[in-house]
Amino acid sequence: MNIGFDGVGTKMELAERVKNHRTIAYDLFAMVTDDAVVRGAEPVLIGSILDVNSLETSEKPFIEEVRQLAEGYIGAAKAANVAIVNGEVAELGSRVGGFGPFNYNWGAAVVWFAKKDRMFTGKEIKEKDYLVGLREEGFRSNGLSLVRKIMKNSHGDNWHLVPWKEGNINLGDLALTPSKIYSAAAVDMFGGYDRESKTEVHGIAHITGGGIPGKLGRVLKSSGLGAVIDEPFGPSEFVRYVQSLGNVSDFEAYKTWNMGQGMIIITPKPKEVIKISESHGINAQTIGRVTSEKFIRIKNEIFMSRD
Repeated sequence: MNIGFDGVGTKMELAERVKNHRTIAYDLFAMVTDDAVVRGAEPVLIGSILDVNSLETSEKPFIEEVRQLAEGYIGAAKAANVAIVNGEVAELGSRVGGFGPFNYNWGAAVVWFAKKDRMFTGKEIKEKDYLVGLREEGFRSNGLSLVRKIMKNSHGDNWHLVPWKEGNINLGDLALTPSKIYSAAAVDMFGGYDRESKTEVHGIAHITGGGIPGKLGRVLKSSGLGAVIDEPFGPSEFVRYVQSLGNVSDFEAYKTWNMGQGMIIITPKPKEVIKISESHGINAQTIGRVTSEKFIRIKNEIFMSRD
């Protein structure tokens, strides 16, 4: 048994801008439960601390905002297949700031269980193993400071209100796209703590800060192997729009954002992994192979560093 900690980072500001707090819990749970399965562990229990500037002002209580947070909290727990055991809400006044009147920071702890002989060490990974990417439409909860900077420089302070392609959705809504939670599908694959595995998994990379080079590189480090990713999911149209608007090269984008795959499963049985993913409503495809070369190549970009 062990405990992992993480938070949502600056994505709360996006929720504050568009006045929609229903999906932030999905980002919170994804950051902690999806990190747990990277170790070959099964996330079981979640506790969190929500720091707010205030739960009310002289004009109104923030009942609707808190209700939305709670609604997402319940939905995210179901998606991750974990139990909520406790939590804390603290009013900290001016110590918590942000956009608009209702500001907050949210962090969580996940309790996970694992058997030593089921944990991933990196040494299970073999040359010619397949890499299966699990689709992510948004930025997850990483690299959003750069996203906000690009949006502000291009569209001004109220960039979140700018319509996307003259449609019914604004740029702020697209930036808030919630993280996909992959942990329940991953546990289904390798069996979690004590269940029968449904397929063979040699390693898992959760693609957050540092992107594919950082996170996949860390998983491959113990094996001394590298990878070639020649058929990745492309980033969503909005992610590509932000990249183009900010003149961010592919080399830098792949080190900052997930660029279309929020998790990578290393396996000798890609078809089984894809089938299990799809049974959980996750789009998946084979994106590359493990190689003997000690670098990660994504299309024509070569990343030598291992974080």
